[in-house]
Amino acid sequence: MSWLSNFIRPKIRSLVGAQKDVPENLWHKCPSCENMVFHRELTENQNVCHHCNFHMAISAEERLDILFDGGKYTRHDNKSVPADPLKFKDRKKYADRLKESRTKTNEDDAIIIASGKIGGNPTVIALFNFKFMGGSMGAAVGEGIVTGAEIAVKTKSAFMVVPASGGARMQEGAISLMQMPRTIIAVNRVKKARLPYLVLLTNPTTGGVSASFAMVGDIHIAEPGATIGFAGKRVIQETIREELPDDFQTAEYLLEHGMVDMVVPRNELNETIGRILSLLMETKMTSHKPKGKKTKKTEKAKSGSSVVSVESVSKKSSEVMDLDAVNAAPVKAQAKQAK
Repeated sequence: MSWLSNFIRPKIRSLVGAQKDVPENLWHKCPSCENMVFHRELTENQNVCHHCNFHMAISAEERLDILFDGGKYTRHDNKSVPADPLKFKDRKKYADRLKESRTKTNEDDAIIIASGKIGGNPTVIALFNFKFMGGSMGAAVGEGIVTGAEIAVKTKSAFMVVPASGGARMQEGAISLMQMPRTIIAVNRVKKARLPYLVLLTNPTTGGVSASFAMVGDIHIAEPGATIGFAGKRVIQETIREELPDDFQTAEYLLEHGMVDMVVPRNELNETIGRILSLLMETKMTSHKPKGKKTKKTEKAKSGSSVVSVESVSKKSSEVMDLDAVNAAPVKAQAKQAK
């Protein structure tokens, strides 16, 4: 060690004073507009940038808190499946990858099954956890969707899947592809029981997930800016040898082309889904105070929009009918005189 580090540096530190440790996660950079957002504002706004309304990724627990009434729900255990049926190995053993993901997420696999109420309506949700190997669909995920559908049918609840996945899990080979028809059969059981089946498409929803249960819902809802598709944009462009639009495979693009029924901001999901379920299940919707803070853009849009009630429409129609009767009176009088 030199005299610079032994004597000069401690002397300077004693004169200047030790700097206080500042947490590094106080500010977050928006991936879309690249503006810095204070972590407390981001949390209150449900991980939505208040500059550009970009919907950032959230954890599975946060999403369940947003969707269910008051953040109250019950989790259900998934049935166990063989962990590594093919003894797959690439740069690393598949069994080791599973152990790492389970340690990191504290989850058994990429699917979470929970039940609760949305708008007062009993609902079972099968939620994907993207942090677990990119939300890839293997045997455990397929079993989770089947289990969620069985619970929904047994309890006469609505069933909703919230995919966030890169597609089928390659480490399970054909077993992962078999989950596509399995999940379709599970969803059909819900539909045969005349229960609503909703799909909330989040970023990203691609591959075998979008090619199976994610696109056969009664109602398809998507978050703003979510990437939804099967193959990647670059692969499609190289195949068809044509330039694709900039907003290709986004939620707004799919809404414009009829693949998605509605694009709903994150802070309106609970209210919107509750209203849909109340209409489909013919129940009375119960309102509650939603979590999170509404964005300024949403508040301005709502204050500027005109909402026409049924009473106002009926009142206007009755006024029009009265005016028609007044205008028709002289014509009838002239007709009588002519006779």
